[in-house]
Amino acid sequence: MADSMTKLDDDGAPTAVHHDSASSPQSGLAARDVDVAMALFDSPEQLHEPIDPVEERKLVRKIDFMILPYLAVCYAFFYIDKTTLSYAAIFGIREDLDLQGSDYNWLSSVFYFGFLFWAFPTNFLMQRFPIGKYLAVNIFFWAVKSFGQLLALRFLAGAAEACSDPSFMLITSMWYTRKQQPVRMGLWYTANGFGIALGGLLGYGIGSIKGALPSWKYEFLIIGALCSTWGIVMFIFLPDSPVTAKGLSKSEKRMAVQRLRENQTGIENKHLKAYQVKEAFLDIKLYLFFALGIVCNVPNGGISNFGTLIIQGFGFNKLGTTLLQIPYGVLIAISILICVYLNDRFTNRRCVFILLFLIPNITGAFGLRYIGTDQQAGRLVAYYLTGPYNAAFVMVLSLQTANTAGHTKKVVTNAVLFLGYCTGNANNFTIIGPFFYLTSQAPSYELGIWSMIVSHLIEALIITVLWFLLRRENSRRDQLQAAAEGGLEGRDLDTTAFADMTDRENMNFRYIY
Repeated sequence: MADSMTKLDDDGAPTAVHHDSASSPQSGLAARDVDVAMALFDSPEQLHEPIDPVEERKLVRKIDFMILPYLAVCYAFFYIDKTTLSYAAIFGIREDLDLQGSDYNWLSSVFYFGFLFWAFPTNFLMQRFPIGKYLAVNIFFWAVKSFGQLLALRFLAGAAEACSDPSFMLITSMWYTRKQQPVRMGLWYTANGFGIALGGLLGYGIGSIKGALPSWKYEFLIIGALCSTWGIVMFIFLPDSPVTAKGLSKSEKRMAVQRLRENQTGIENKHLKAYQVKEAFLDIKLYLFFALGIVCNVPNGGISNFGTLIIQGFGFNKLGTTLLQIPYGVLIAISILICVYLNDRFTNRRCVFILLFLIPNITGAFGLRYIGTDQQAGRLVAYYLTGPYNAAFVMVLSLQTANTAGHTKKVVTNAVLFLGYCTGNANNFTIIGPFFYLTSQAPSYELGIWSMIVSHLIEALIITVLWFLLRRENSRRDQLQAAAEGGLEGRDLDTTAFADMTDRENMNFRYIY
């Protein structure tokens, strides 16, 4: 971690200065270098205005209703849309399209090739354009899929969905304190579980349609129409930031910004800063989060696209298979809520809860591998135990959001995390994700189950390393600032809160682990 603060000189080049000499957001930095939140204040002194705790609680409730319902429904559609192919598989798409060998695997993976291709461009576009509107437009295009030319359209669908998680993370960081972020992330990510449950109900209903088209074609058409409709709703109603939200008065906007002062991560900056891009790639955290993106999602790639086939392999019929996804989705939702609730009761225990919520996944994976195929109920329970990995991934996302400052650096780090996400779900130089689930090994998928076990064990190791590094860096900063004039209590958080500084250049920043 860097020992000195960096700011831009008149030519835009990074200049190292002592942390205690940080200038005010408006007097020491050009307007393009500070956070957009400063537009709400006539002078930095207004950041010191007291906040009434009662009024703040009212504002947080109002923000919750302005943001969370839209993100939650959107995330449910995100999962339903992504797993449409999985339901289509049990309703005959492989037979109708004569998919042979690894053809179905390619349909599963090409979605993530599109995601991979568009990951960096979409994150930089999110920085440049109003994020709420940009997200809504992409959701509308989630519906771009059809049963004709399916491979190309799966690629385009992946590109359209590349903005989903990164945009949700940026929006959450704009509106909530670092302490509040895991609960809010848990609430919108819980819709992932409800999306699985709702997907099971929709799959059952659509599978029961006796029309002129095969059931899997209705699956694509109906889910696509729902996504497009919700994209229009999001475009109209989701605010882009606390600074421009039409549903807030000017005093509420100021309070929404002021209460995030201790985050030291700012709200938003629309300008791409080259030095922050460079710093991101020189920060070991970026590579650890990239690795986490891979190992967290090797299991996800298989479960998302092959979960219904795994259950069908237990001996259930097609409609029964779709219904048995409902308890799995509910379990995911419950595990996420329990995890974020427990985390909210403690300070700096996020890594601990990630490790705790990996235990059921590892147990379930071993069960799928070693419980006999004649033990239908036992294998089904083992499959359900793989669900809580979603709670661990929510905490990984909250670690990334809470521990990266500087808007350009956040955008880059988010993009790299989700490059790992794509890699874990798709084929990238090695056999990853869906390619572990070989047709020749159906319905037990031995190699796929082993990929889950090994991935979770590697994830536990990376989380332990990250825990050690973040804790050590906080101790180092505490020691340095305690020895300086004024000590830790003399820190001026206002000078750095909205200066769009990175976590490495801002010595007032503390990591959460």
